[in-house]
Amino acid sequence: MSRQTLLIELGTEELPVKALPGLARALTDGVVAALDSRGVEHGDARTLHSPRRLAVTVADVAATQPEQHSEMLGPYANIALDADGNPTKALQGFASKCGVEWNELDRVTDQKGERFAFRSVKPGANTIDLLGEVLAEAVKSLPIPKPMRWGNRDHGFARPLHWLVVLFGEDIAEAELFGFKADRMSRGHRFHHDKPVWLSSADDYVESMRAAHVLVDPDERRQRVVDAVNAAAAEVGAEARIHEDNLEQVVCLNEWPVAVRCRFEETFLKVPQEALISTMETNQKFFPVRDAGGRLTEHFIGIANIESKDPGEIAKGYERVIRPRFADAKFFYDEDLKQGLASMNEGLKTVTYQAKLGSYADKVTRIAALAEAIAGEVGVDPAQARRAAELCKADLQSRMVNEFPELQGIAGRYYAAAEGEPTEVAHAIDESWMPRFAADDIAPSKLGQLLAIAERLDTLAGGFAAGLEPTGNKDPFALRRNALGLARTIIESGLELNAVAVLQAAIGHVSTSIAAAETRRIASAIGKAEEEGVKTLSAPGGSWMPVPETLAPHIYDFILDRLRGYYADRGFTPLQFAAVAELKPASLLDFDARLKAVAEFARLPESESLAAANKRIRNILRKAEEAIPETVDVSLLSDTAERVLNAAVDQAIADTDPLLAQRDYVGALKRLAKLRDAVDAFFDGVMVMAEDAAVRGNRLALLKRLADRFAAIAAIEHLSG
Repeated sequence: MSRQTLLIELGTEELPVKALPGLARALTDGVVAALDSRGVEHGDARTLHSPRRLAVTVADVAATQPEQHSEMLGPYANIALDADGNPTKALQGFASKCGVEWNELDRVTDQKGERFAFRSVKPGANTIDLLGEVLAEAVKSLPIPKPMRWGNRDHGFARPLHWLVVLFGEDIAEAELFGFKADRMSRGHRFHHDKPVWLSSADDYVESMRAAHVLVDPDERRQRVVDAVNAAAAEVGAEARIHEDNLEQVVCLNEWPVAVRCRFEETFLKVPQEALISTMETNQKFFPVRDAGGRLTEHFIGIANIESKDPGEIAKGYERVIRPRFADAKFFYDEDLKQGLASMNEGLKTVTYQAKLGSYADKVTRIAALAEAIAGEVGVDPAQARRAAELCKADLQSRMVNEFPELQGIAGRYYAAAEGEPTEVAHAIDESWMPRFAADDIAPSKLGQLLAIAERLDTLAGGFAAGLEPTGNKDPFALRRNALGLARTIIESGLELNAVAVLQAAIGHVSTSIAAAETRRIASAIGKAEEEGVKTLSAPGGSWMPVPETLAPHIYDFILDRLRGYYADRGFTPLQFAAVAELKPASLLDFDARLKAVAEFARLPESESLAAANKRIRNILRKAEEAIPETVDVSLLSDTAERVLNAAVDQAIADTDPLLAQRDYVGALKRLAKLRDAVDAFFDGVMVMAEDAAVRGNRLALLKRLADRFAAIAAIEHLSG
C-alpha cells in the first residue's frame, strides 16, 4: 500500500504569542484523531508553527482506508420466524431495510440466543478524499475562546486566515476552510521573501520554507535563538540569562530570529537588577547579560525578525526603547531611598488589608508578634525576628513595587541594605515571600523561613477567621497557595513546630485585631452620630463574631489537604498518605517522617498481609459490643497461637519503644513486620469472638495492643485499600 506524507498549513495574520504553541499542538492532535477515527494508518505527526501559520505534517499516511466492515443486528430467531420457520413481518422489515432477501442474512448468537444480522464490507475510501473532513474536524476542535471575525464572513478564527495548504504527497487535496480552497502555495518571510512559496510536495515543506527565510520548526527556532544569544553574550565575555518563558515568547514572535547585541548606560546598574531584568524580559522580550559572578552587565541581547544590513541601527532602536523604562526605574528607586522604610511603614496604616482584619500595618504587627514568639523554637534571635518582620511589608508602599509588583520583598531587601540593616534582616525581607510560585525554592535562611512561616500563619488565620475560606475556584487571598507554602517551608527546612499550636497563636493575634477593628468601627459610628446631633443611637450593626476554638484544627485539615498533591508529585500513593493523615500528627515534619516510613514499609513483602490483618482487627474492635480490657490476662491464653502472638507483641512493643522515642518510624515498622507469621497463625487457628466473655475480651485486648502499636506510627490498614 502506497504511503505519503500529509501536510496541512493554515496561514494567518500574527497569532497570539502565548496561545500559539497550544493551538499548534491542538491542530496536530485533531488531525491525528480524525485520521484514527477513520481507520487511516499513519506514522508520527510533527507539530510546526510560526507567528503566521499553524501546520502539521504526518508521515507514512496510508493512501486508502482499510475495508469498512459493518454489522446490523436484527430480531431474535424466536421473533423473526414463525412456528413453521417462515419469516415474520419483523424479519421481512429488517431484510428490506438492509436491502437483501431474508435468507441472505447471517445468524449470530449472543447470551440471549440466536438472532439475524446483516454484515457488509465496503472498500475503504481514498485518504485524499477524506482530508476535507479531517481538516474541518481538526479546526473545529481548536481551543479558541474568542474567535475573531473579519470582513463580511460568518466564520471566526484566532486570527484572519489568508491561505490554506493541504498536500497529500505531491497532490492537492480538495479541502476548503473559511472560504479558502486548499492550494500548494504558502508564503515566506514578510521582508526576505515577500512572495508565494511553491510547495512541490509535503516532504519538502520544512526545507522550502527555510529557503524562504521561515523556520517552521519551533525547536529549530528555539535552538537558533539560544545559540545566537549565547554567542552574542560570549562576544563581551559574559553569559546571557535565558529564562524559559521569555525564550518561548521570543520563539513565537519570530520566523527568522537574529540576535542583536545592545547596551545601556552603566549608571542604570545602580538600580536593583531585578527591576532591569523584569523590564527587559517582560516588556521588551530582551535577554539580559550577566558576568561570571551573576551580576547584571550593561549589555543585553535583542532578537530581530530580520537579517539587517546594518544591525547597529536595530541596536540603537532597541536601546532607545529600553532607556526611558530604565530611567523610570532609576527615578522610582532614588525616590524610595529618599523616602526610607520608616516612612513606607507609616504609610501602611492607610492601606486596608481586609475590612475585618484592619490595615497592612495591623498585619505587620501580628506577624512581628508571632515571629518573635516562635523564634526561640527554630533557633532564631527573637529581636532580629521582630525587626525583620516589622520591615517585611514596607516596600508595598514604595514606588518601585507599585511599578513592578513582582519585586515585592526584593525591593525591601535593597532598601534595608541601603539603610544599614543587618544582612540577615535584609535578606529575610525578600525570603519571606518564598516560595513565590509552585516550583520556587523555600527561603534559604532560618530567619527567612521563620518570617515566611509567620506571614503565612497570619494570612491563613486571618483569612479563615474573616470567613474567606476558599470555595470552588474562588480564593482571593490565595489561601491554598499560602497553606502549601507554609507546609513546604516547615517540612523542607526541617523545622520542628506544632502546627496546631502556632496556628492557635496566630488566631489569637487575629482575634485581637478583629475585636480592635470592631471597637474602632463602633467608636467611629458613635462619633459620627454625635457630630450629626443624633440623640438616640442604637447599637451599630456589625458582622463580628468570636473566633471559634475549632478554627485551628480546621485550618490544619486544610493544610493537610494541600499536601495530597505535593506528596503525590513525589511518588507517594493516596493510600500511603491516608494512612498518616488519619493520625493528624501536629508536627508536619513528623508527618513527613511517618509518610516516608509507610512508603518504605509498603515495599516489604509482609506489608500487604499485615495491612489486611490490621484492617480486620480494626473492624473486629469496632464491632465489639463489650468494654475491652486494658491489659491481657496471660492465664486466659489457652491456645498456642494466641500465646505466641502475645509474646511476640510484648517483645515488639519493647523493641519499638526506643525507636518511636527517636522517631525512627522506618525501623519500628520493619520490626513490626516480623509479626506477620504470628498474626497469620493467630487468625488461622483462633476464634476471636469466643462464647466465653472473659476469653473473648482477653483476645480483643491482645488485638487492641497490636493495633495500637501500629497506630502509633500510621493507620496501615489503609494500605489494603
